[in-house]
Amino acid sequence: MPAARTPGDGPPLEAFASVFQVREVRTDGDRLLYVGRPTVPADALEREVYPLFREHGYDVSLQRHGPAGPTAHESYALVARPQSVGLDGVPWTNLALALATVVTTLFVGSLWYRGNAFADPASALRAWPFTAAVLGVIGTHELGHYAMSRYHRVQASLPYFIPVPIPPFGTMGAVIKMEGRIPDRKALFDIGVAGPLVGLVATLVVTVIGLHLPPVENPFLIQFNHPPLLAAIAGVTGRQLTYADPGLIFNPVVFGGWLGAFLTFLNLLPVGQLDGGHVVRAMFGERTETIGAAVPAGLFGLGAFQWLSRSSDVTLVWFLWGALALGLAYAGPTTPISDEPLDRRRMLLGVATFLLGVACFTPVPVQG
Repeated sequence: MPAARTPGDGPPLEAFASVFQVREVRTDGDRLLYVGRPTVPADALEREVYPLFREHGYDVSLQRHGPAGPTAHESYALVARPQSVGLDGVPWTNLALALATVVTTLFVGSLWYRGNAFADPASALRAWPFTAAVLGVIGTHELGHYAMSRYHRVQASLPYFIPVPIPPFGTMGAVIKMEGRIPDRKALFDIGVAGPLVGLVATLVVTVIGLHLPPVENPFLIQFNHPPLLAAIAGVTGRQLTYADPGLIFNPVVFGGWLGAFLTFLNLLPVGQLDGGHVVRAMFGERTETIGAAVPAGLFGLGAFQWLSRSSDVTLVWFLWGALALGLAYAGPTTPISDEPLDRRRMLLGVATFLLGVACFTPVPVQG
């Protein structure tokens, strides 16, 4: 049999011959296929070959190749696909969801300003400051993840906004889809921490602007309680978050900051695929499974404590998030290819980020 040759611009075969014996090499469109058999366990093989292919601009995965049988251990292929961290065409789905979320937040925003978008469509247009505040905070958070994914050459989508025309939010936030493998703990940490940190910058800006705008009549007959972060911003700027008149509430722009702080706390819960789960996995490695298992118990415990000692108005929030955290803990965190420990600077930044998350926490976010 003639010696296999490296197709395209992939890494040379001798670079990984000690972990994968190649007997055939070919191309399939823009993919490179190295057919053969591994000589080490799959996780060790991945740690060895991933950096090599990454240097040549490819993502690589081990796949079964051909029918199973007595020689199934030989029926494998390293499948290398060109890395792509940019946009592939116009992101129509992202744009459509973003536009729909503009509509739903304008609709809900009209209620904040005591308008009615159905009876008076112009009242929705007057709610643009609310829409700008809410989408600005949420979008900045997600774009922080996206930008850091691009920096580390990890394929990720643009934000998918979630339009929900339900007061007082108008949206359920946004998500990005991570499509590429995470190369190491540094990348996992940077991608995870970027969203909360830049999102908090946007939260600070939006809150300061909103505090300098006049209060409005409370259209929802509910009370928003304030986390320490917003109270500190109000104290530093010398502005009010609460008013003697129970019928008044902070300007709707401030709500963008309130929502940003609340979502930051939830995202920094150290479990599963949440931002906090990424950060704590990067900081502490496999020990994070113990931390993640404690999060649902803590949330259920908080909900039960409030149910027994206070009012049942808001305990549903923590029960719902306890159930979500339970599912996230079961699914587990993202595992990077290389599991080398973080440097001291990132460890300190991680601690600071979680402290900021605590400053965004309020036991009773809303009450009737």
